[in-house]
Amino acid sequence: MPKKDKAPKKTTGYTDTHAAAGLSTKFPEIETWPNQFPAYEILIDDPEFTSVCPKTGLPDFGRLTIRYMPRKRCMELKSLKEYLFTYRNLGIFQENIANQVLNDVVKATDPVWAHVVGDFRPRGGISTIVEAFYPRPKNSKGPR
Repeated sequence: MPKKDKAPKKTTGYTDTHAAAGLSTKFPEIETWPNQFPAYEILIDDPEFTSVCPKTGLPDFGRLTIRYMPRKRCMELKSLKEYLFTYRNLGIFQENIANQVLNDVVKATDPVWAHVVGDFRPRGGISTIVEAFYPRPKNSKGPR
């Protein structure tokens, strides 16, 4: 008796292009200033963060928090605000936002550690929380 083929893989219509959307964007530089103290944390909260779904073009709303321990440089907040404004009209997945912001914060400040959280409002009844860490863990075992 011949083997039956597995059921066809369901797809949502998302493509590799959707997945990479926004990642090649030229973001404004995050300016910094010299840190004066050792061993403390900075928490930056953007409670009205917005971006755009790369497939539907509909807006995404959420809260973005950046927590880091500066080494020699601290982020200048006006330039960070201008950087975050770039996302307002940018088609990019929520998962990519948290990771791109983390990469750019690390590039600008070379922190001891950093943690970015994107807490996105519900779409279709489902909300998403994305956390990205520096240094990047080798694996994740759930909440810390």
